[in-house]
Amino acid sequence: MAPFHAVIIGGGGTGAAVAHDLTLRGMKVTLVERGELTSGTTGRHHGLLHSGARYAVKDKESAVECIDENTILRRIAPGSFELNDGLFVALTDEEAAYSHELVEACHECGIPARRLTREEALAREPNLNPAVKLAVQVPDATMDAMRMPLRFFATAKHNGATIKPYHEVVDFVRRGNAVSAIRVRDHTSNKEYEIGGDIFINAGGAWSGRIGAMVGVDVPIRPSPGVMLAVYGRLCNMVVNRLHASGDGDIIVPQRALSVIGTSSWVVEDPDNLGLPEDHIQMMVKYGSELVPAVRTAKFRAAWSAARPLIGPRGADTGRELSRTFKCFDHIDEGVEGFVTITGGKATTLRGMAETTANVVCQKLGFPVPCPTRDYVLLPHTAYYA
Repeated sequence: MAPFHAVIIGGGGTGAAVAHDLTLRGMKVTLVERGELTSGTTGRHHGLLHSGARYAVKDKESAVECIDENTILRRIAPGSFELNDGLFVALTDEEAAYSHELVEACHECGIPARRLTREEALAREPNLNPAVKLAVQVPDATMDAMRMPLRFFATAKHNGATIKPYHEVVDFVRRGNAVSAIRVRDHTSNKEYEIGGDIFINAGGAWSGRIGAMVGVDVPIRPSPGVMLAVYGRLCNMVVNRLHASGDGDIIVPQRALSVIGTSSWVVEDPDNLGLPEDHIQMMVKYGSELVPAVRTAKFRAAWSAARPLIGPRGADTGRELSRTFKCFDHIDEGVEGFVTITGGKATTLRGMAETTANVVCQKLGFPVPCPTRDYVLLPHTAYYA
C-alpha cells in the first residue's frame, strides 16, 4: 500500500509529468483537471521541442534546462519527435553579426550550434527569403502538443495513478494551517465531493495564481498570451527562427502538412479571457513572410492564443522580459502546509519540472526516493485509452 497520497491540480503537461514521477516513486496519485486533459496551454502551443538556443544569449538558465530536457525526452519518448533541427536565419548585417554571440552563447550552454553559409541555408530550406545572409543550425525538433504529454498520462495511469478530467477544484479544506482535502465539482454529473490527501500540488500553469489565491497564498505568475497562426502547406522542413533577440512573429514550426507562425506577447490578469487581436494575426503574417515569403500567400487555416505561465513581478511589461525558467514554491513560508506550486517553464522542460517538484514533495513527506524518470521509457500515447 502506498505510504502517501499526492493530489495534483492541473491536467496539462506539467501535471502529467508530476503524476508519472510520483507514481514511479511509489505514491498514490490522484490528478484532477477542470476540463479535458491538455485543454489549457499544453494543447495550444506550437509544438516546438526547444534546443534552448532561443534563450542562450539572454536567459542561460532556461537555455540549459531546455537542452538537458531535449536530450532526455528524445531518449524516453522515442517516436514522438520529428528530429528536423532548427535554423536561425540572418536577413540583415546586424543579425549576421549577432550570429557570433548566439553561437558562443549556445556553446557555453552545451547546445550544439554551427554557422551555415547563405548557400548551405538555402540548400536546406529553398523557401527561405533569398536575402538570407547566413544561418545557425541547432537541434530543435517538433512534436505533437497533445500526444507527447499523453505519454506521461498513459504511463502514470498504467502504474496506478487516478486521472479525473472534468473535475474542477471549487474549494480547499484545511485542518489548522494544513490543507487536508480539495472539494471538486464533477462536471459530468454536476456533483461535488471531497478528495483527501497528504500533499496537494498546484500544477495549474497560467491558472496557478488563481488556484493559489483559493488557499490564501501568492503565486507570482504572469499569464502572457501569444497569438499563433497556422497556414496550409509545409513551407519549411526545419524549424525556422529569426536570428535576433526573441521577438514577435519570429518562428515558423512545420507541423505535418501545416506551418505554424508565432508568436506575439502581452500580459493579462485572466487566463480564461485572452482575446485574439486582429493586428497580432496580421503581424504574424508580416514577420513570418519576411522569413519565408510563401507565408503571405498561403491559405489560412486557423489562429489562436495561448497563455504562457511566466514567473515575474506585477508591472507593465509585455512578458518578453520574463525568464522562461520554472520554480517550485513550498508555501509553508506563507503559513500553509501541505501545498506546493510548480509553475513557469516550457513544454520541453515538463519532466525536469516534475523532478524538481517530486523532490520537494518527497523531502516534505520524509520519503527519500530518488527520481526514476530520466531513463524510464514512456508508454505510447495510445496506451492512455487501452
